[in-house]
Amino acid sequence: VILGESFYRDKVDQVYAELAKHKLAEESEGALVVWHDEEPRFSRDAETKMPFIVRKKDGSSNYASTDLATLLYRAEHFKADEIVYVTDGRQQDHFHQLFLTGAKWFKASDRKLPRLRHVWFGTILGEDGKAIKTKSGDPVRLQALIDEATQRAYDAVTSKSPELPEAERREIGKAIGVAAMRYADLSSNRTMDYTFSWDKLLAFEGNTAPYLMYAVVRVRSIFRKSGLAVGQGEEGATDPETPAEIALARKLLAFTAALDQALEELRPHHLCTYLHELAAAYGTFYAADSVIVDDPAVKARRLMLCSRTCAVMETGLRLLGIEPVERM
Repeated sequence: VILGESFYRDKVDQVYAELAKHKLAEESEGALVVWHDEEPRFSRDAETKMPFIVRKKDGSSNYASTDLATLLYRAEHFKADEIVYVTDGRQQDHFHQLFLTGAKWFKASDRKLPRLRHVWFGTILGEDGKAIKTKSGDPVRLQALIDEATQRAYDAVTSKSPELPEAERREIGKAIGVAAMRYADLSSNRTMDYTFSWDKLLAFEGNTAPYLMYAVVRVRSIFRKSGLAVGQGEEGATDPETPAEIALARKLLAFTAALDQALEELRPHHLCTYLHELAAAYGTFYAADSVIVDDPAVKARRLMLCSRTCAVMETGLRLLGIEPVERM
């Protein structure tokens, strides 16, 4: 459900009235403001005054009033248990005061306040250490980045697998390009600035989307070359025995914990880090232990490890909004 700012404009009068009724807001230089004296930075005594202005001097609404109206509507209409706000880190003060005001307002009016969380993110930097911009100094448009990522990925696929039909290379290039852009953002701790680098985000090694996608391709190729579907050939599988098998199995068991951490902290980089570690564990296993061997029990358990790796990798990538590919 998408409800724009204009939807709440006729609801701000209730905000003004209730804040005044509960003596939470007061007039200051013609504006209606809320002070938070329990917070030194937002108190009346702060050196730099930063009241939460809920109505401007000219009587018009602003982000504060519409955000409060939105909070009330979501709590009462949608019965929200939790509300997550995703913005640039420069909005931290605004949301800190919004949450303080909302808590006091809902308590005074005997309403249940949803859990409020501000998921803020840092700045994407160019290799000069400044906010990424075009050569002319304008903000970079997302579509322009996606187009360039797609072309660069297509060039890499063409260099790596020239035997593939061009249409397939184009399709794979688009999938990798978009995935690389998305993963570069999600794999960084969201509260940290990070440097945008084409060479890094499109690399087939390291903590990148191409590396993870290629790991899935390698797993699937084992089954394809064996004439099996992923998940077949596991009958009679025994417990892991070799160090590489055991390490891979243990890493597979850590998926739920990584996912829980990412969800609780709302930091997807935890999931990205886990997937990178899983791909590395699979790479070690792949190099140390042959999968297609004569011993049926050994072959079965290694195929089982391969299929479980494929399932977890593909699930993790899809949770990040990345669709795996069959070939690269």
